[in-house]
Amino acid sequence: MGNVGLLFVGAVLFMNGLLLLGKVDAKAAAVFNLFIGALQVLTPTYLIFTANGDPMKILAASGIYLFGFTYLYVGIGLLTGLDSTGVGYYSLFVAVAALGYSFVNFRLFKDYPFGVIWLYWAYLWFLFFLLLGLKKDDLKIYTGWVTAIEGWVTGAIPAGLLLSGYWKHPTETAIALAVFGVVVFVGLWPRTHRTPRPTSAAPRTGGVGAPT
Repeated sequence: MGNVGLLFVGAVLFMNGLLLLGKVDAKAAAVFNLFIGALQVLTPTYLIFTANGDPMKILAASGIYLFGFTYLYVGIGLLTGLDSTGVGYYSLFVAVAALGYSFVNFRLFKDYPFGVIWLYWAYLWFLFFLLLGLKKDDLKIYTGWVTAIEGWVTGAIPAGLLLSGYWKHPTETAIALAVFGVVVFVGLWPRTHRTPRPTSAAPRTGGVGAPT
């Protein structure tokens, strides 16, 4: 069940990346975020109730809520015109928590590919914090591309491989994911990051003060 949810996480990340890139209408994206947010709250709830008190299963399912609440928050915010600061600072919480879940996957579950994938998510949600919480608008295009790419690399492709039984060679997969992430996201930076133009402090001609 969790793998099915992961497939649609890939879809919503891809959609939100296109939203940031100006390719998808905000209200249209909002509805899809609500669909996936609801799914990502119902899924861990079911997994926890059927875990029979197994602490490892409960721990594994608990992290899904981080993303379910993100998508619900984004969907409601887009529909109602809420300021994005709340989502931004919640994203900082998610980014820090994702580092913990990465450690859990590496150390307790010995699931090295998902240890790397949680690092992907920590990086992405930290970008959301910078963009939405601190209003670093110059990161919008870069964040859009990272979001869209992560939709495939951390969601749709792993889910498809897991559902079809082709998710194999964990060590090699983890290394490939780590190398891909570093190469692609570093390479994207100079191509997509827009340096903010400095604001001139000189007064306008005939004016009485600096422009604001």
